[in-house]
Amino acid sequence: MNDLAIRLTDTEGKCLYQQIYEYIRNEIRQGKLLAGEKLPSTRSLAEYLQVARSTVDFAYGQLTAEGYLEAKPCKGYFVSHVEDLFHLPEDEHKPVYADADSLRAGVLENKVEASLTTQQEKRVQYDFSPHAISLKDFPYATWKKITKSILVDANSEMFALGDAQGDLRLRETIGRYLHSSRGVNCRPEQIIIGAGTDYLFMLLEKILGRHVPIAMEEPTYKRAYQVFQSFAYKIDAIPMDAYGMDVEKLRMTDARVAYVMPSHQYPTGVVMPIGRRMELLKWAMEKEDRYLIEDDYDSEFRYKGKPIPSLQASDRDGRVIYMGTFSKSIAPAIRVGFMVLPLDLLKIYKENCGFYASTVSRIDQRILNEFIKDGYFERYLNKMRKVYRERHDFLLSKLTFFEKEFTISGENAGLHILLSSKSCIPERELLEAALKHGIKAYGISDACMGREGNTNTLFKSTVLLGYGALDKQELETGIELLKKAWSLYL
Repeated sequence: MNDLAIRLTDTEGKCLYQQIYEYIRNEIRQGKLLAGEKLPSTRSLAEYLQVARSTVDFAYGQLTAEGYLEAKPCKGYFVSHVEDLFHLPEDEHKPVYADADSLRAGVLENKVEASLTTQQEKRVQYDFSPHAISLKDFPYATWKKITKSILVDANSEMFALGDAQGDLRLRETIGRYLHSSRGVNCRPEQIIIGAGTDYLFMLLEKILGRHVPIAMEEPTYKRAYQVFQSFAYKIDAIPMDAYGMDVEKLRMTDARVAYVMPSHQYPTGVVMPIGRRMELLKWAMEKEDRYLIEDDYDSEFRYKGKPIPSLQASDRDGRVIYMGTFSKSIAPAIRVGFMVLPLDLLKIYKENCGFYASTVSRIDQRILNEFIKDGYFERYLNKMRKVYRERHDFLLSKLTFFEKEFTISGENAGLHILLSSKSCIPERELLEAALKHGIKAYGISDACMGREGNTNTLFKSTVLLGYGALDKQELETGIELLKKAWSLYL
């Protein structure tokens, strides 16, 4: 095809790669670029637009990550088959408010126990936990300064019970942050603040009702599965393909709700492309009482391109329940999560759950509000992105040694990498060999629901290596020990 007639300007406040990205995305959405159509090479487009080739590479990479483009080796970039999925009408008058053989044989023959014995724990020298974060870099002095300032200015009003949904100022701040960083459209009154996602899941059970059939990706975030199971929900495990939850298999169930992590699925690291997201929204709109729970648990940490917009940002019919937490972006002990309810569910919440008191201290809410509002959160996030990116890149450079036996995936986002055995070495065997050399790694079977008939061979014999809490020296030593542990397989 001919070079794209993109008009670049320096007066819009947007960088060049973002202008290229938005132009191509809009052309695809409007049907002006058709499925299968080849785009100009990065070199020719860069020459035509008189920009650096890396600028075009960045834009194409982001479009590929979101599913708009498909990169074919030695052929180039082509428009993905998503055009007929873009049927959800934009409401021009809708206001925008700117202020998350089979993997199991029978009952998981290769399933690894969730916790090690005390004797095993003593042998662990390096813990590659996918859930751990770096606490060495936390801005303790800043947090202490804000706390002291708030307590000095405290009045009797701060020690009263407060709003059940959370402090209004914090909800307004979270709403602005979500809109600017994730594209989430919501009013402050749609946001509910709670002490972690468990409490918010409990509220959802009161809002959605008891014994609701729910679908979850397989594998999935096991804690969410356990909480839903405690509600006596009927749970259908939907196998994932390379793009996320299989919507055709979802349609075979009687699920009313689907729990998904589209921006960075745990534990597989899959980023759901725009086409699959539209399919999910279409499924939700097919019946009046269907909803999607979007768990956006670590979307801040993406090392290539900009963060993927939330699923809620594409929702025009109030079908997405958006959930997030500050546990990974700030610290687990903060214990502050949030949920954005569609307006119809907000009404049910006020009727059925409005009497529940907030589970987060008003003082903690005020501290967090000041931390975000005054720019400390943004600076801390930028710092941690750099720290984690360096550890991510360093770990990948050390893992090249394992490429003969393992497929490496899940990179460029989150805080862990996946290693999948090409010769299907049993997961348990890999973890036990690692433990004998002082390395605690994690098997993907820990994230499976463990019921017969719900298997997923796509992620078989897979080990997770988290790097959030390990510095470069610890990563290097740990990987050297892992080489010795798996030397028989390499």
